[in-house]
Amino acid sequence: MEIIHAEYLISSPSVDQCPKADRPEYAFIGRSNVGKSSLINMLTNKKELAKVSSAPGKTQLINHFDISSSDKKKWWLVDLPGYGYAKRSISQRKAWKKMIEEYIRKRENLVNLFVLVDCRIKPQAMDLEFINQLGEWQIAFALVFTKSDKTTVKESANNVNDFIRALMQTWEAPPPYFVTSALKRTGAKQMLSYISELNKGWEEHKKLMV
Repeated sequence: MEIIHAEYLISSPSVDQCPKADRPEYAFIGRSNVGKSSLINMLTNKKELAKVSSAPGKTQLINHFDISSSDKKKWWLVDLPGYGYAKRSISQRKAWKKMIEEYIRKRENLVNLFVLVDCRIKPQAMDLEFINQLGEWQIAFALVFTKSDKTTVKESANNVNDFIRALMQTWEAPPPYFVTSALKRTGAKQMLSYISELNKGWEEHKKLMV
C-alpha cells in the first residue's frame, strides 16, 4: 500500500472540534525532537507536508491530514503535540496533557496510536510511563523507533532491545514496533502495510456494526 494523496486539513484545539469520525484514524505522538514531522513526511512521500506542526502554535493542536491510499481507502493521519513540555509553563503543560488524554481516550475512530521513540538513546522513564498509561487506558498502539540512520546498527539494536526489555517488566507481550529512518526511508513499507491491515479490520468492524 502507498499513499497517493496527503493534504493538511485542520488544526483543532480539542477532540470535540476534530473532523467527523467517519474513517479510520492513525495518530503519531512522541517527545519533542523525536522526528515526528520527518516520519510523517516520509510515510506520505511529501517533504513539507508536516511543516505546519512546527509553526508557532501548531504543536499545541491536534493536526489532521486527509489521506488516500493505493488500496482505495481514505483515512485520517493525525500529528499530536508531544508529551513532556519541559520548557513550557506548568499550566500550559497541564492543558496540553488534558487535551491529549481526551483525544486519545475519546476519539472513537482512533485505530492505532504510533508512539515515537528515539533509538539513539537509552530507555527514558517518560516514554515508558506514557506507554504504561496507554495500557491502563486500553489504547491500541505501536512503537516507532526513529533516527536509526543517526547511530550505528549495533547501538540502535541495543537501545531497541533495552527498551523492549524495560517494557516487559510491566507487559506480558511486546507491542508491534518498527525501526525507521526518514533519511533512508527505512520502515516506511512495513508501517504502511501495517496500516493497510488495520484498515481492513476497520472495514470488517463496520460491516458487523451495520
